[in-house]
Amino acid sequence: MARGLAALEPGIELVLTSPFARARQTAEPVARALKLSNRLRETSTLEPDRDPEEVLGEVREEKVEAVLLVGHEPHLGALLGHLVFGRPGGPPIPMKKAAVARLAWDGTGVASLKALLPARILGRVGSSAE
Repeated sequence: MARGLAALEPGIELVLTSPFARARQTAEPVARALKLSNRLRETSTLEPDRDPEEVLGEVREEKVEAVLLVGHEPHLGALLGHLVFGRPGGPPIPMKKAAVARLAWDGTGVASLKALLPARILGRVGSSAE
């Protein structure tokens, strides 16, 4: 799956992960596949009970074009809903384990959901990228 993400999104510049073990275990191989091991950082703003606006503030401060967030449900679904519907508390968009949502977001306003890829698709892309 990490190779699949690297093949589809080679422009990712930073990987932010929850400090919880499962998220970190997911983020590390992805960061390696993206050649971003030195740009992998833990952040408490991706902990499950945090306000989605906290991680958005952190992303804005980073001044990068593309960032990968690795966290937990239902927090990521709430964050996705917040971005797509353009308001805090917007309807969540639940995500399955190891799924990836690709958004176009300018740091303000509403984001466009470009793709929502399940793990099996990323695995297939990764297998064909070998």
